[in-house]
Amino acid sequence: MPNSFKLNLVQRPRRLRRTPAIRALLEDVVLRTEDLIAPLFVIDGKAAPEAIESMPGVLRLNLSDLVKECLALRRLGVRAVALFPKLDAGLKDPDGTAALREDALILRAVRAVKKSVPDLVVMTDIALDPYTVHGHDGVLKADGSDVDNDATVGILTRMSVLHARAGVDLVAPSDMMDGRIGAIRSALDAAGFEETAIMAYTAKYASAYYGPFREAVGSSKAAGTRSLDKRTYQLNPANRREGLAELQLDVAEGADIVMVKPAGLYLDVIHELRRGTHRPVAAYQVSGEYAQIQAAARLGWLDLAACRRESLIAIKRAGADMILTYFAREMAAELRG
Repeated sequence: MPNSFKLNLVQRPRRLRRTPAIRALLEDVVLRTEDLIAPLFVIDGKAAPEAIESMPGVLRLNLSDLVKECLALRRLGVRAVALFPKLDAGLKDPDGTAALREDALILRAVRAVKKSVPDLVVMTDIALDPYTVHGHDGVLKADGSDVDNDATVGILTRMSVLHARAGVDLVAPSDMMDGRIGAIRSALDAAGFEETAIMAYTAKYASAYYGPFREAVGSSKAAGTRSLDKRTYQLNPANRREGLAELQLDVAEGADIVMVKPAGLYLDVIHELRRGTHRPVAAYQVSGEYAQIQAAARLGWLDLAACRRESLIAIKRAGADMILTYFAREMAAELRG
């Protein structure tokens, strides 16, 4: 028997959800391929691409394959990549001296990509964790008790100039040392690289979600653990206001773009940074977020395509202008249709 009950409603919000066309017309947030930055891992030599066990679908690439991947991303509409090196263990030492070599892997990678895909935006990580035997983002004090802030910043300024000379569009200090943005800006300007931009890892939290990344760059093996304690320089996950304090400092010191890392667990912090500055805001959907979605999808518990899209839309809805994500290639292909 048909239900004859009718509500006398003036407002029926479902009217605007009735068809795909209406829903598309009214979307608040639109995810674009131009919003995506693809993090890529590079290795030396001519070895075949190396799978990263904890990051299904993500590979370490030699220089030739790296260029091919960048060309493929560019054809899909992705406009930016972030490069991360994995060094042979024999090149690492307590002071990360390989970071300052003129023939460093990352510098050769930058040159190769910019030569083959000149209009691709290339950014590089400025930190010492891929280069040190202990896996920390800087050099340690003489007694090994903690990272030496100022000594580390001195190295990072030299590293940034080398990267700028190689042709990067942005340097991205991820170390979380005090004062490093201002020091890097001064060093770049003094070396004639006023146009090289800085993407500051402004609110980088001491997260448990970095384990797969540390495997990818080899810093977990160097340190003997995937949960290396970096709480003396990365932010406390319980603190929101601390991220806002870092924002004020980074902007005052000359950051061109500010970033929140991780992204999905810190949507409130992304929102606060968006409200707190007119500078562009980036967010990094980190390796653990990626691995979590991949693992659940492989078990049949989640729809991979739907979850990756929803996770990225949530990050953008929170206020991010650009998103570093290991889903960049797949998401770009989907958006391209």
